[in-house]
Amino acid sequence: MDTMLIGIAGGTGSGKTTLTRHLKEHFGGDVTVIGHDSYYKRQEGKTYEERAQVNYDHPNAFDTELLIQHLRELKAGRSIQCPVYSYADHNRTDQTVTITPTKVIIVEGILIFQNPTLREMFDIKIFVETDADERILRRCLRDVEERGRTLQSVVNQYLTTVKPMHEKYVEPSRKYADIVVLEGGHNLVALDMIMQRIQGHINGN
Repeated sequence: MDTMLIGIAGGTGSGKTTLTRHLKEHFGGDVTVIGHDSYYKRQEGKTYEERAQVNYDHPNAFDTELLIQHLRELKAGRSIQCPVYSYADHNRTDQTVTITPTKVIIVEGILIFQNPTLREMFDIKIFVETDADERILRRCLRDVEERGRTLQSVVNQYLTTVKPMHEKYVEPSRKYADIVVLEGGHNLVALDMIMQRIQGHINGN
């Protein structure tokens, strides 16, 4: 199977997940989605409070080498055991999810274009760009409603690590993108173009 790898990067709350969800819903079983967040390193021997203080927006927080290894396995036609991360516990769980090779694999994450080896594996690199004020509001709502965080903890994390790391690592990786999509999954023109490219690959064109 000729597997196409698509990377979707962008800042927190930019709309990466919305764009990815549209693609997954449209193509169904032909598309597999892998989140870079699943590959956060396990925080061994740390209390919950200590785990909560880790800078999860720095490249060192991720086991990117394992992700690269897993993508190579999928490209070679072999299944992988993808880690499962718990946002509530700030730690990787003991569970894994079996992922089998498909025609299209989408990898989503804030820092997937920062690592040169990972970056060069993608056939299409998409960077989702959204106004910073809108991104922080989206993140606040998501983390409070879906991840059980307090508003104060979200704001503190944003100011101490998310914003500085975005400016240092995420935003500079934009230059590697083949396509910059404004407003993520709400940009129907860009979404249609991406869908056409994926459909062409699935059809063998």
